Amino acid sequence: MSISKSIFDVLEQSSWIRKMFEEGIQLKNQFGEKNVFDLSLGNPLLEPPEKFKKKLIKLSKSNKIGTHRYMPNQGFKSTREKVAESLAKESEIPITDEEIIISTGAAGGLNAILKSILNPQDEIIVFAPYFVEYLFYIRNHNGSPVIVKTNERFIPDLDDLNKKITNKTKGIIINSPNNPSGVLYPQNMLKKIGEILKNKEKEFKSEIYLISDEPYRKIIYDNKKYPFIFPHHERSIIVTSHSKDLGLAGERIGYIALSPKDKDKKILFDAIVFSLRTLGHVNATAIMQKAIEEIQDESVDINIYKKKRDYIYTQLINIGYDCVKPDGAFYLFPKSPIKDDAKFVKKLQEYKVLTVPGIGFGSKGYFRISYSVDDWVLEGSVEGFKKAFNTIE
Repeated sequence: MSISKSIFDVLEQSSWIRKMFEEGIQLKNQFGEKNVFDLSLGNPLLEPPEKFKKKLIKLSKSNKIGTHRYMPNQGFKSTREKVAESLAKESEIPITDEEIIISTGAAGGLNAILKSILNPQDEIIVFAPYFVEYLFYIRNHNGSPVIVKTNERFIPDLDDLNKKITNKTKGIIINSPNNPSGVLYPQNMLKKIGEILKNKEKEFKSEIYLISDEPYRKIIYDNKKYPFIFPHHERSIIVTSHSKDLGLAGERIGYIALSPKDKDKKILFDAIVFSLRTLGHVNATAIMQKAIEEIQDESVDINIYKKKRDYIYTQLINIGYDCVKPDGAFYLFPKSPIKDDAKFVKKLQEYKVLTVPGIGFGSKGYFRISYSVDDWVLEGSVEGFKKAFNTIE
């Protein structure tokens, strides 16, 4: 075999999302684009704010010397200062640029964090349902993923968490609002997780990081306030991107924020910056760093996503599906009407509706819908959802 065995082993099960995307292309070629209702991809629909576009034009016309040269690996100081200022205001926690590292999106940031903290066979806990790439990121850096259950409302099972933390546990990744469920972990849940981590650190004489992946942080509905992790655990790390909140998925721009309370934050900062260099995505692009400086307090119009959520959620409930109403992001994670979620997703395909089975997110018996699509796609999918549901015996 000419490729790495570890890569070969995961190719087949690496991404249900990609598989559904490819099957969608075939269906669209066969039946026409407007006759296939693709709800499989989490591709942000909304365009960046006008302020961003104007800044890009201004930057492109700038004659400032050095604009496109190398910058410090942690990012431009001016960008880090603006990010810190905005995050401090949003979180009400005194964060400075000394705790901020600009990254090539959340994926680049997460890989740098994991490379910096993991020794071979260290364990990282993730809650199911999860974004499947987490497992690959952890294994990238010789770690072992450990899956912890959630309840019927996709809130972490603290008893299972308690059991799964060992002397090898190096961190926990949380994703809230969650992909694929859209559920927001409440403040009291984060507090309890923090208490468990403190107790386990004492028991095992270890240090465990709480890592929060937050690309959907600003896409929250019903006037809910985002609960930050920093007050609940000393060794906390935020990683996020502007893919969703500013509609910049293709630009791969984000940042890492370290807890001001972490006594070892300086060595962690240096380790992450070094890891960014060795992983190859050394810096986020110069022009994109400068372009986001003035729009840290902005976001796309989340009311557009909220209307889509309300529409498709109501339609599914009226048909008879069992589904937890999302607090944020742009996904629904309904229960499959039959035990075999992959089989039900195939049934939906017969009616030209594309979704992703829950097995692709570590939760059998569910399927994911992305409502980050045009209204005609949502509206056109309803009849398919109805027919597929009504064929179940």
